[in-house]
Amino acid sequence: MLVSTKEMLAEARAKGFAVPSANFVDQISVKAHTETAERMGLPLILSYAQAHSCYQDIEEAAMLGHFYIKKAKVPIALHLDHGMDFSFIKRAIELGFTSVMIDASKEELAGNIAATRKVADYAHTHNVMVEAEIGHVGTGRNVGQGETEADDDSIYTTVEEAGKMAEQSGADSLAVSVGTAHGLYKGVPKINFTRLKELADNLNIPLALHGGSSSGDDNLERCALNGIAKINIYTDFVVNAYKNLSENRPKDYFGVNDFLRTGMKNTLRHYYEVFHTQEI
Repeated sequence: MLVSTKEMLAEARAKGFAVPSANFVDQISVKAHTETAERMGLPLILSYAQAHSCYQDIEEAAMLGHFYIKKAKVPIALHLDHGMDFSFIKRAIELGFTSVMIDASKEELAGNIAATRKVADYAHTHNVMVEAEIGHVGTGRNVGQGETEADDDSIYTTVEEAGKMAEQSGADSLAVSVGTAHGLYKGVPKINFTRLKELADNLNIPLALHGGSSSGDDNLERCALNGIAKINIYTDFVVNAYKNLSENRPKDYFGVNDFLRTGMKNTLRHYYEVFHTQEI
């Protein structure tokens, strides 16, 4: 059942849980994510990133997303993750994505607001929700003794700038940077929960967390229970899919697909529990 992110994120924010935003890159992953959501009877944000257009173009992603979402009875939003330019985002809206993200987080605040406002003005005329990012989530790096922090490209979100972004950009949700990073960590990141509480207490729109993979179950559970309504997962899906394949001995091509899909299903099932995701 294709839906907007508006209701699911509002409910997650109000009740104190998070909805997984599961990135897909092919037919195997989109099928794994939607079948898991259906089996567990839980909502899902099915996400396709502009950066992954090298694996499948946006037309193919939209077709696969709509096909499998239509088969499901649970609410699933089709979301464009990290849209980097207006033309690509516009194409996603034309293809029936119900939510889009504009990532202008490397711009100065005024430029970020202006880029997000342009997307929001267009998207809202098509009943499409918009996610923006304030601060910047970089890539993980190890700093020793199992503790990891975001790299030098990461910029933590400030309450003052986030407030201006929420008020002026037209965004419906906001991705914030509090210590996670994209990619695979060598340790466990140190999350700034004090900053997260300040953001949750002072902003009136749902918050999203990027770089959820390998951030630690305790960290992610605390984020879900304390103000984060949407948590992005990608790397853990592909890592665990390959791990499940390598630990087994498929007899043929179809067995390979089954083991890859099972690895992804187990990962999403796990994060549904960590995020305390509820039926909507």
